[in-house]
Amino acid sequence: MAWFFEKNSKIDKQQLEALIDKAFEECRSRICSSPKKVLLLPPDITRAHCGAGWMTERLYNSFTSLGADVYLIPTLGQHVPHTPEQNKWMFGEVPEEKILKHHWRADAHRLGEVPADYVKKVTEEKADWAIPVELNRHLFEQSWDLVLNIGHVVPHEVLGFANHNKNYFIGLGGKNMICASHMAAACCGIENNLGSLITPLRHCYNKAESEFLAELPDAYIQVTMAYDQNGELVHTGFYCGDDVDTYMLAAKQSTDENITVVPPLKKVVAVMQGDEFFSTWVANKAIYRTRKAMADDGELLIIAPGLERFGEQDEVDQIIRRYGYVGTEKIMELFSHNEELQDLTHATAHLIHGSSEGRFKITYAPGHVSREEIESVNFNYMDLQEAMERYPADKLKNGFNTMPDGEEIYFISTPSAGLWSTADKL
Repeated sequence: MAWFFEKNSKIDKQQLEALIDKAFEECRSRICSSPKKVLLLPPDITRAHCGAGWMTERLYNSFTSLGADVYLIPTLGQHVPHTPEQNKWMFGEVPEEKILKHHWRADAHRLGEVPADYVKKVTEEKADWAIPVELNRHLFEQSWDLVLNIGHVVPHEVLGFANHNKNYFIGLGGKNMICASHMAAACCGIENNLGSLITPLRHCYNKAESEFLAELPDAYIQVTMAYDQNGELVHTGFYCGDDVDTYMLAAKQSTDENITVVPPLKKVVAVMQGDEFFSTWVANKAIYRTRKAMADDGELLIIAPGLERFGEQDEVDQIIRRYGYVGTEKIMELFSHNEELQDLTHATAHLIHGSSEGRFKITYAPGHVSREEIESVNFNYMDLQEAMERYPADKLKNGFNTMPDGEEIYFISTPSAGLWSTADKL
């Protein structure tokens, strides 16, 4: 079971600080009383709103006060590494030289694989390939006394819910693992994954953790968040432990708090924060988290002032520009005979996830991408200034709103913090 957890309608920062300090003491009591070398694994900047940055900074200071040599690796997966300015914004006074970058192509250390027959079994034959288990070399090439994962449990399009061992197998995963994993999840169907406590890919990751990471001196700190009565996103849960139950307890709370049942929605307006979301690779979370709520022939408008590209890497950006979000049938047809899509299967899976399959319209209001570029990948375009004036985020409440001209919309200020669905699709 989890070492300890806290649930409340609102956990304020002072209480969180006390819980972080308790987690620090629990790690010393249960894993290593006087750690000399500590590795902290927080999420990247796309989850900065959960407060993991300042929590990581507090843990860094606590361990260094013991004389420990402490390093951070933001669990980027295939996302773009942070700039020094972004690290400072997220992690405060943690020295830049103590923040290691995860290079998903160059840093992979292979441990083994989840066998093809197991993958085939848990995916009900939708995927029939092995999933290589390869993680960042720093995890194994240095002798750590303690490895501590910090993150936010929230509905997720690939694993049902984010965090826990996703921090390792995607956050610190190598290219082959990330590609095989994303394609397996895509074959199972994004709407089947979203909000499921244990998905086929989570089965694979749990197996990989038990077989390859059992000797790692690690633990997890996981938070949950929800909207309060004033429409503010607040912390509601804190979970600390070293087993799968730590994840399950947090995910069950997230199920109760982060899944909103709605009638079919004809018009959704969602905001992807300009200081966190710079590509459709991550801003498309607005699509993932609302697709089960969208009415047929409805429209999802994504206001994304920070948007400046499609993919997180240049090669993925080019793939998205070349093929676009054209739906599962077309992408799978291309995949069957296209070496480029077969090599970068995580990009292929992303193209599937980012399409509405023609069921509803997706419109982007981007900060730094042109109309021609947006329309070329099969999205619709709206001018950012026009969108912000018509749908002012600071004046709208989360949920249903009636605009001055009578238009009915459903507003979501932080799509990445939840999942919206009709009852029949849960």
